[in-house]
Amino acid sequence: MTMMRIGVILGAMALAATSTGAFAAGDAAKGKTVFARCMACHKTVAGQNGLGPSMAGIVGRKAATVAGFNYSPAMKGSGLTWTTANLDAYLTKPTAKVPGTRMIFMGIPKPEDRENLIAYLATLK
Repeated sequence: MTMMRIGVILGAMALAATSTGAFAAGDAAKGKTVFARCMACHKTVAGQNGLGPSMAGIVGRKAATVAGFNYSPAMKGSGLTWTTANLDAYLTKPTAKVPGTRMIFMGIPKPEDRENLIAYLATLK
C-alpha cells in the first residue's frame, strides 16, 4: 500500500471519528447544563418545537428537516448535515456558519462548553 493511500485511509478514519457521534472529550452531564442557554427556544423531545426546532436526533440529521418547523431560506439552502464538526462551527457563531439564519443566538465561545453541549445533544433521540 502506498503512503498516499495510507494517508487517505487515515484521514477518512479521522473525519469519520469527528463527524459522527459526540466528541470523545465531551461530558453529556455538563452539556445538559450548557443546554440551559438553549431551552428558551429549543425542546429536547421529538415532535416538540419551540421558537426553534426540536433538538431530538440532531446529531447526524440533515439541517432544516424537522417536521412542522418553519426554517429560514438560509437554513433550508445550507446543505448542512449536523455532524459534530458542523455543530461546533455553528454553535461558535451561528451567523458565520449560516449567514441569514433566523437564530439570534450569539454563540458559545468556550470550546469545552461546545464539546459538552454536543455530547449532550448526541444523547437526545
